[in-house]
This record gives sequence, structure tokens and C-alpha cells, in this order.
Amino acid sequence: MIKEFQEFIAKGNVMDLAVGVIIGGAFGLIVSSLVDDIIMPVVGAIFGGFDFSNYFLPLSSEVTASTLDAAREQGAVFAYGNFLTVVINFLILAWIIFLMVKMVNNMRRRLEKEKEAAPAAPPPVDVQLLTEIRDLLARK
Repeated sequence: MIKEFQEFIAKGNVMDLAVGVIIGGAFGLIVSSLVDDIIMPVVGAIFGGFDFSNYFLPLSSEVTASTLDAAREQGAVFAYGNFLTVVINFLILAWIIFLMVKMVNNMRRRLEKEKEAAPAAPPPVDVQLLTEIRDLLARK
């Protein structure tokens, strides 16, 4: 069982997946920072200085706080502003991934066209000689 596990781990796909998950997690943090620190302040400035993260509806009459963190301590709240921020994060991440996949696909297409357009390399000398010998024997 240990040997089987070592073979499973050693396969390229498992390692590629692990690297992808780690990079994806780090990339998610970058996108979160992009949205929280760059995009949302600009959106807030354009629309009057509001911050989506503190938008909520109290679900209890006991909630009187004006910030989300304080309201959560007082009772149940419907934090739709936080949800909007997460949705914007997702949309930005999906757009960036789409652009990356599109770029990779364009590079692949370009490489395939270059391979098709490139003249075939002449076969090695020994293959040429063997081909000539075959053709001579075929004539006899």
C-alpha cells in the first residue's frame, strides 16, 4: 500500500494539481487585495464614499450598530454588502482566468501554425542511405 501511495504521489498530475492549488490560493489572495484595496475604494469614491462591506440588514430588533462587526455581536444580520464584495471578487478572478486561458490558447495556436509552416527537417544521413538502398532493391 505504501508503494502504491508513492507511485500515486509521484505521478505528474498529482504534483501539477498540488502546485495549481497552492498558486490558486495565493492568486485568490491577490485578487481579494485588488478588490478590497484598489477597486472597492474607487467604486466607493465614485458612488459617494460608501463601503460595501458594512452594508447589512438587521434580522433582529436588538441590532442597532452601524458597522457589520458590531451588528454581528448584537444579533443576526443579513450581510449583503459582504456578499457583493465576494461576488465582485469572483467575477474579477473569473475574468482574469479567462484572459489567461485565452492567452495560452492563442500561444498554442501560434505554435501549431509555426510547426505546420516550418519545413520538415531532412532525415538523418543513415535514414537517407537506407531509403536509397531500399529504392535500389525495389527496382531490381
